[in-house]
Amino acid sequence: MIQWQKSTFSSGSDGANCVELAVHEERLLLRESDAPDRILQVTQDGLSALLRRLQADRS
Repeated sequence: MIQWQKSTFSSGSDGANCVELAVHEERLLLRESDAPDRILQVTQDGLSALLRRLQADRS
């Protein structure tokens, strides 16, 4: 079974609007909580690049 971890930036008390991350069989997986069947497999470098870009866009 995949253990998903919700983002600390989840909104609302029920955490319905969030991105979730999991490690499964040495793969990084991302999904959006409102579309849990749509799972994106990413590399560590790809996830790092995404996070850097999102952080830069917030500045």
